[in-house]
Amino acid sequence: MKALFLKDYNGPLGLAETHKPVAGKGQVLVKVMASGTNPLDLKIMSGQAAHAQTILPAVLGIDMSGIVEAVGEGVETFKPGDDVYGMVGGVGGIPGSLAEYVTVDAQLIALKPRNLSFHEAAALPLIFITSWEGMVDRANVCKNQTVLVHGGAGGVGHIAVQIARSRGARVIATVSPDKFELIKGYGAVPVDYVKTDIEQCVDEYTAGEGFDIIFDNVGGATLDNSFKAVKRYTGHVVSILGWGSHSLAPLSFRGATYSGVFTLFPLISGLNRAHHGEILRQATLMVEAGKVFPVVSPSVYGLNTASAAYQEVENGSKNGKVVIDIQ
Repeated sequence: MKALFLKDYNGPLGLAETHKPVAGKGQVLVKVMASGTNPLDLKIMSGQAAHAQTILPAVLGIDMSGIVEAVGEGVETFKPGDDVYGMVGGVGGIPGSLAEYVTVDAQLIALKPRNLSFHEAAALPLIFITSWEGMVDRANVCKNQTVLVHGGAGGVGHIAVQIARSRGARVIATVSPDKFELIKGYGAVPVDYVKTDIEQCVDEYTAGEGFDIIFDNVGGATLDNSFKAVKRYTGHVVSILGWGSHSLAPLSFRGATYSGVFTLFPLISGLNRAHHGEILRQATLMVEAGKVFPVVSPSVYGLNTASAAYQEVENGSKNGKVVIDIQ
């Protein structure tokens, strides 16, 4: 089979022939139809993602959609011919989806939503799992809560907005003006992140009480400000970028709580992988019910043009998640 390899940090991805893998115990062999790109891939390529524990040479590609070709010993949940998707590799020495075939832990995947193409489905796993872990597993978002999503039009952000809305929350999302209509389409309220500061948001949308949940996709000063903007006692801040040094004093004085999300951990450690499959089964139900839909770039790329795909990611794709079609 053909696969793209990263041999050196800051070096190019190289297309090469390699052996077709065989499904082992608890694994399925998937014919990869599409591979979803993520900004994390760029950090891995530059050697700046120590937490991903990548081992070179590596086949990158965290997300994928494809068709089950064979199942290994003990796998009863999937059969050859099933259309599946998942967050399956590309980190921690686990081969990723920038290849014609990949073997994956059957616990990590789910049946693909029937109303999404392979191209669309490959955009969803990491961003949905991350959003669900933050909004549902950590914050338990529910009806009549007021939620603020920082970076509401980004990959994770736009899914977090949709999940919160589907569970009956009132959602305010900070975005650039060109994304206002997108956010309104989800039934949420867009706020210009440049012109409106968080104190104004607290006053206007919570009558000064603070938000029930703040979902941070930005980090840095935005996370610090979030600690000052949640509701006293019951407020909860979730961040996917809480990597820096932050003072918890403002949060403590409000008697509120904080959670971080590290989506890669089950994939890297092997622990609690079944929960990723469970989350994706929820994703499939929600997508098929019309409650969630990923925004996907219309650009078309293949294995031979993957470098151009990552250039679009690096430039900050304005049109949604970038996907590379493998087959």
